[in-house]
Amino acid sequence: MPRSLRVSADPPPAGDPATAAELLERGVAASNVGRTVEATTLLLQAIEALPSGAQDARALSVRIRALCALSYTEAETGTVAAGQRHLARATELVGRLRGGPLRLTLRGQVQHQQGLMQLRLGHYAAAVQAYDAGIPLLERSLTDPAGDPELLAKSYLNRGLAQIEQGKPRPAEQDMHRCIALAAGHPLPRLVAKATGNLGEIALLTGDIPGALRYLAAAEREFRRDAPGIAARARIDQARALLAAGAVDEAAWHLDEVLPVLAELRISQDLAEAEIARAAAAVLTGELSLARTLASSAHRRFVKRGSRPWAEVAALTRLQADTVAALEGQPSSASATRAAALARRLASLGLIDEAAKATLLGVQLALRRGAVATARSMLEEVPPARRIAPIDHKMLLRLCRAELAVAGGDTRRALAEARAAFAELDTVRDRMGGLDLVCGTAVHGQALGRLAVRLLLDRARTQADARRLLGWQERTRAQLYRYEPLPPIEDPVLAEMVTELRAVLGTVRQNKVAGRRTVELERRSAELQREVARLGWHTSRWGMPRPACTPEQVAAALGERVLVSFAAPGDELAAVVMSGGSTRVVRLAPREDVLEVARQLRADLDALAPDELIAPLVAAVSASARLRIERLEALLMRPLAPLLGDRDVVVVPFAALFQVPWGLLPTLRGRSVAVVPSATAWVRAATAPVDAMAGAVLVTGPNVPGAVDLGSIYPDAVALRGDAATTDAVLSALDGAGLAHVAAHGTHEPGNALFSRLELANGALLAHEVAGLRRAPRHVVLAACELALTNIRSGDEVLGFAGSMLASGSHTVVAAVTRVGDQATAQAMAEYHGRLATGEVPAAALAATIATDPLHRPFICLGTGH
Repeated sequence: MPRSLRVSADPPPAGDPATAAELLERGVAASNVGRTVEATTLLLQAIEALPSGAQDARALSVRIRALCALSYTEAETGTVAAGQRHLARATELVGRLRGGPLRLTLRGQVQHQQGLMQLRLGHYAAAVQAYDAGIPLLERSLTDPAGDPELLAKSYLNRGLAQIEQGKPRPAEQDMHRCIALAAGHPLPRLVAKATGNLGEIALLTGDIPGALRYLAAAEREFRRDAPGIAARARIDQARALLAAGAVDEAAWHLDEVLPVLAELRISQDLAEAEIARAAAAVLTGELSLARTLASSAHRRFVKRGSRPWAEVAALTRLQADTVAALEGQPSSASATRAAALARRLASLGLIDEAAKATLLGVQLALRRGAVATARSMLEEVPPARRIAPIDHKMLLRLCRAELAVAGGDTRRALAEARAAFAELDTVRDRMGGLDLVCGTAVHGQALGRLAVRLLLDRARTQADARRLLGWQERTRAQLYRYEPLPPIEDPVLAEMVTELRAVLGTVRQNKVAGRRTVELERRSAELQREVARLGWHTSRWGMPRPACTPEQVAAALGERVLVSFAAPGDELAAVVMSGGSTRVVRLAPREDVLEVARQLRADLDALAPDELIAPLVAAVSASARLRIERLEALLMRPLAPLLGDRDVVVVPFAALFQVPWGLLPTLRGRSVAVVPSATAWVRAATAPVDAMAGAVLVTGPNVPGAVDLGSIYPDAVALRGDAATTDAVLSALDGAGLAHVAAHGTHEPGNALFSRLELANGALLAHEVAGLRRAPRHVVLAACELALTNIRSGDEVLGFAGSMLASGSHTVVAAVTRVGDQATAQAMAEYHGRLATGEVPAAALAATIATDPLHRPFICLGTGH
């Protein structure tokens, strides 16, 4: 036993009921906060302390209660069979008591423990049956001092949990409110917190993910102080909610933090559940080896516990990883036969959604092997998705129907399934809060989006085909930018955490400069980032969804401009070009060839960024960069050049093409180029009514040598520099500004783009904060390194500092996609703003500015460009 869990070096005195009662109380208290190993030791000592063979009511009561509690702790840390033996003994002893309130209470406790055992095993109908038998007994006993309101509240709580697992939100919610009312009246705050967390599970069941996260976060905060085992349980539930939202990285963070805690606490059920959830996240991020390892580990734990339903759920997670591997051409043991057998086992256990998922995986495996008849037969066995089925189950069903239609040559049916799927996904997305949750839902539609775009791309022969392809691109990419942000909910806790995060980030930066250790500070920074993100899920709402623009609407808004929308649903890159009323599809180079050259060009431009480089190095790197530029020109722009003419261009990139400095390519050099996450985002911003905005805001952060003075160009601007350029002052000035020029060092955060930041006088200004502005500046210039960089998530959902400005309502954002020197930036910005002052629109002014010194001015114009 670990030293921290040792209770006493000496055995308790035998024959001492008072000591036994005290040990029982301590054991139950330890169990309630998740210290299960310690609880087991205390409960065994309680039983040993009782007089041998004592039959009086007090001694029997202590023994029965200790055996009931021990049945749970033994089942959690050992085997369920051991727990059942203790419960059988308790049942036998209850029969020796005479009738009365005490006997009612103890009979109710036995039923409660039986229900809890069945609940943890995954036998939910049996659990409800046990609680239905025990709850009336406990309710009747409350009229006497021997009654146990805490036990009754727990029974309501656990019956509600079993109903959640059965997909019955209404009765589950009723039981949670019964629990809260009883626990609040006695008072039992920990049970109130548990029931609150379970209301989060109910919200998740009904599709209210922000509500689920709000409830779960509130419960976790209560547990964190004195119940780490239960707090860890809440973190698993939060991770499941995040997986439902498609926030895969965030879910993985939760689980990576909680797995070591559960391993130390030796709570095998929760540990195995966390492993399953982490395996599911690993499947979505392509970490298939990790997913298989975790799912297999969870399966072994559940088999050891004797929990067949959970063991089969673990087997399903392993099958999903194996299926993805097979579909990607990797070695895999997955087969349609194996999937069908697992589906039968899951169905026999009443796990309807899970059985359907196993069958659908079998459909995919059969189609991969060309067994269309087998796939069709298996799909016919899958019932329609229930209203409360998880969105990933619904999307997989639609995907299998679409893939089967494709195998049968019925493209129209396949696209109809994809269209219906995206309508369902929109319903889920419309309820989300926070940029990252709205963005994350795209992961569930990624496969269907690729299928639809690939179908249309393969068949694109006419202008009508090209327009249909553009329409599907708009339906499947960058949906975040269809949503109008609502005013943020003021939250003092969030504000306090952002302030602490700012201080920690500043200290990390100072310590790195001084050569001091930053490990603990960086760990605290990561914790705070996760806390801020969690709070943002329900304090920063994104609402008022607008439909994706049709090709006709895009054409009307373009006027004399030309749109180039890139797509790569497979290995080949293609572009839809809309120009002068004509729409064409142009097939380009292999996708990976283009992306590799783009990465190489970025590396060269980063190397050229420092202001002071020796001439031979500048010459060598410049020559390399020019070769990359010429290669990108050949792969991307030369095939498109005849369609572009001399028109201004709107570019909708694909994946890492968002990081291409487009103005450096010869075909586009000197030409007005606007880079946007989707044509819909461009049309919405370009056609939005122009509100009256304030004037210019000029911000200069610390340690920016040679920052350009724009006072002569904007004499009436609000100028914030030196100690005046604080985060609060800058946020206040940005709100509603017509033009905001920010000269400050910037950092792109690849792990979580919403924590990309600008360095100001009192610390970092986070993208997370600017996303909450009530009225984002219309035109933003970020004269800092890398802040045009983005994290590209599923569905070409784009997040970053500049991206958050666009999503929040800015029309145009000028920023760099690579590192850039301070002097080069100052010279470029002086020229750019000088051109703006003569009346040039932003995209045209930037194009001319870049053309003067392309290799040292890797800026792009995001948004409308005017």
